[in-house]
Amino acid sequence: MSRKSKKQITSGGLFNQPQGGNTILLTQATRWNRDISHYMRAVNEAERIDFPNRVKLYDLYDTALLDTHLSSVLEKRKSAVLASQIEFTRNGKPDERIGEMLSSPWFLDFLNDLLDTIWWGCSLFQFKPDKDGWLTYDLVPRKHVEPVRRLIMRMQTDIHGTSWDEYSDMLFVGKPRNIGELIKDIPWVLYKRGDVADWSQFAELFGQPIREYTYNVGDDEARYNLVNDIFGGGATAVFLHPEGSNLTLHEASNKTGSSDLYKGLASFCNSEISKHVLGNTLTTEAGEKGTQALGTVQKKSEDRLLEKDKLFILNVLNYQMTDLFESFGIKVRGGKFAFVSPKNTDPAGRIDIIVKLNSLGLPIDHDQLYEEFGLNKPKDYDLQMAEKKKPDIDPVPVDDPPALPDGKNPIGPGKKKDKPSFANLLTRFFGEAPEGNQGALDW
Repeated sequence: MSRKSKKQITSGGLFNQPQGGNTILLTQATRWNRDISHYMRAVNEAERIDFPNRVKLYDLYDTALLDTHLSSVLEKRKSAVLASQIEFTRNGKPDERIGEMLSSPWFLDFLNDLLDTIWWGCSLFQFKPDKDGWLTYDLVPRKHVEPVRRLIMRMQTDIHGTSWDEYSDMLFVGKPRNIGELIKDIPWVLYKRGDVADWSQFAELFGQPIREYTYNVGDDEARYNLVNDIFGGGATAVFLHPEGSNLTLHEASNKTGSSDLYKGLASFCNSEISKHVLGNTLTTEAGEKGTQALGTVQKKSEDRLLEKDKLFILNVLNYQMTDLFESFGIKVRGGKFAFVSPKNTDPAGRIDIIVKLNSLGLPIDHDQLYEEFGLNKPKDYDLQMAEKKKPDIDPVPVDDPPALPDGKNPIGPGKKKDKPSFANLLTRFFGEAPEGNQGALDW
């Protein structure tokens, strides 16, 4: 078995190369004047069985990502994963050292590039330690990676290259012949680009008033003065013709209908992109049938895509990168990466759950409730809880009335004594009044 090289792959232009030259010589992407015919040729070259080449296809991908709608829905899907917290646990307990690595900037960048694998088809990473002892990486430019033969091309037009198996600390993610999910969005971006260009031209021609100038055929000075006026009069459309000649403007019969046609095609292209990337359209823009119930249902399909992306990330961390982490001294064997389950952010829903659990007689951690709802725990919490647990004090007992000679209850069978009222308590306090004319005291 040959010894793998520790050399790092470098990339750049023809100038300011490091000693020994760059491993990869970059070429600027061709972005403009692309249409469906370029798309078809690019797909054919990328899917060739022998000597496939993805250069033209990846240039189209770079072009498509300039589209604001496509880039925004992609960021929305990716941000749902990037905003979720990942932790590494061993024997059910979080590992603090690896937790520091998971919160480092390089790891967030790595997850971002890793998620791009879904859309580009594959990614090739080379890892290395940085000067502070953290782990970092380089993403090998995708146009210089030939995944079928596992080669790194010095020039993007090369047929032969260097096998990445000769380098150490490399990680390839993806399937060799997968050309990415962006291939499904390219046609809609290209159609929308042509549609908006025609829409812009339509607005330029018919959205502003047209100025008409006439001059005498033999009067060159008048014609010269009119030309100067035209150039100094703004960018509106101008027609200059000699007197006696005819000028007929054939305007669109239905300007509003023509404008709606362009707008409708652009909206249709955007909706197709949204359905592919997010699985729905109502979470990005409201339609004519956009109700809250329908939006909630479509949000569930978006959540399923989120779970799929999370599973993709975890498969790479827990399986493909185990040996790589160990080679850098990061002990991950016997542990597991996982996404932290988000807390319920609906206070009313949480309270309802707590009330139902309490009604079932299940014990509840009070400290967790104080922390979750952001409340301060009273300093005399134990004292207050002890007071609540004391048994209720019986009311002041009322003297039993004297029993009747036959032993019957004067209150009546099956009846309970009335609770002492405030008036009765006052009577007992002051005593009974003396009978007859005798005073209470011998005054």
